[in-house]
Amino acid sequence: MTEQGTFYQFPEGFLWGSSTSGPQSEGIEPGDGKGLNNWDYWFGIEPERFHGQIGPDVTSTFYKNYQTDIELLKETGHTIFRPSIQWSRLIPDGVGQVNPRAVEFYRDVFQQVNALGIKLLVNLYHFDLPYALQEKGGWESKETVWAYEAYARKCFELFGDLVDHWVTFNEPIVPVECGYLGSYHYPCKVDAKAAVAVAYHTQLASSLAVKACHELHPDHQISIVLNLTPAYPRSDSPEDQKAARIAELFQTKSFLDPSVLGAYPEELVAIIDEYGLRPDVTEEELAIIRENTVDFLGVNYYQPLRVQAPKVIFEEGDLLTTEHFFTSYDMPGKKINPHRGWEIYERGLYDIAMNLKKDYGNIVWLVTENGMGVEGEEAFKEDGYIQDDYRIEFIQDHLIELHRAIQEGANCKGYMLWTFIDCWSWLNAYKNRYGLVELDLSTQKRIIKKSGYWFKEVSQANGFSR
Repeated sequence: MTEQGTFYQFPEGFLWGSSTSGPQSEGIEPGDGKGLNNWDYWFGIEPERFHGQIGPDVTSTFYKNYQTDIELLKETGHTIFRPSIQWSRLIPDGVGQVNPRAVEFYRDVFQQVNALGIKLLVNLYHFDLPYALQEKGGWESKETVWAYEAYARKCFELFGDLVDHWVTFNEPIVPVECGYLGSYHYPCKVDAKAAVAVAYHTQLASSLAVKACHELHPDHQISIVLNLTPAYPRSDSPEDQKAARIAELFQTKSFLDPSVLGAYPEELVAIIDEYGLRPDVTEEELAIIRENTVDFLGVNYYQPLRVQAPKVIFEEGDLLTTEHFFTSYDMPGKKINPHRGWEIYERGLYDIAMNLKKDYGNIVWLVTENGMGVEGEEAFKEDGYIQDDYRIEFIQDHLIELHRAIQEGANCKGYMLWTFIDCWSWLNAYKNRYGLVELDLSTQKRIIKKSGYWFKEVSQANGFSR
């Protein structure tokens, strides 16, 4: 113990940084050669669905300001950074011609990050499908799988001399849930059979990218980033316990098991078959998934999933949704982020770590997203910058649980926040701010927040006192 309390020391070489994405940070410049993606198209036809009718054309203007933005990585203590390549910027139609401006842009970004001694973890896909492929069926079509494989290979060829750690997909379950079981991602369909096909095709594409990476660069490491949200049952009743188990099958194990273990859980397959949802699957494809598992794992964690037995009895002919199997549970007395409305449950990160240790061979992993979104953050500005002590406390509380897990043998090698600079966020635009760096929307000025200065101290000390 010290006068300040306990010092939480992290292992030597532990990585500190943040994640962002191309569609949320880059913006669109006239004549830059970028093609439409599904978000660009959707905003064009239904701008009223987006908070403040603000679309993805401006974001945080990283495309124009990356040279000075990258310097801010060093000023906030980054030793690792996870950006993404926009498929629609690199290959505007999804297949075919490569945009030379995109190649120049991404190579310069990667070179400048490397020059600062910051490790790159580059993501190939962050919810942003080229719209030309969406018109052909999107992820419901296997044509998109092969197009993605070709895109991934092109990225490995073009940037493999600058990048040796890759991500195939970010949170692939989210477009399934929000685009095919809900109305929060385009194409806003509620179709369980299409949802299963989209999930399977995405997994197949991920496995093909792993295969391509290892073929082209045997020394490179490649992962998938999953939002591993633990499912906690309302009670010990068999009905609630079953609901939590099925929720975890759908939300977590549907990508975790094939990505890390090379096979789908038998119980999940049985449910899919029971409801006639099995997509077109070949033995050759299953072999690709089995033989091309990821080298390490990225884990995004924000909040737990609390569930209970379904409240509605579904009859034959009803539209099949997840509510058939489980429903959410609003736990009384929970700790909550009042700005975002999300539960704060730091213990969830420890539980994830122990699950990966016990059931997934203690695979190497990193926290690739964790963070606190706050609306109206300008109210906390004093002396010219945002005093976000609430964010520092949020990070500390999660790091304490992560530290405990590492002490107990969890194989976690780094912690990355969402996000670096306040960015555009899908339907919410700029409503909730997550950054270590404030973005002034009127001037595009960047101002480091208190948390950004604190994060640098943590990175330099490889730990913190509490």
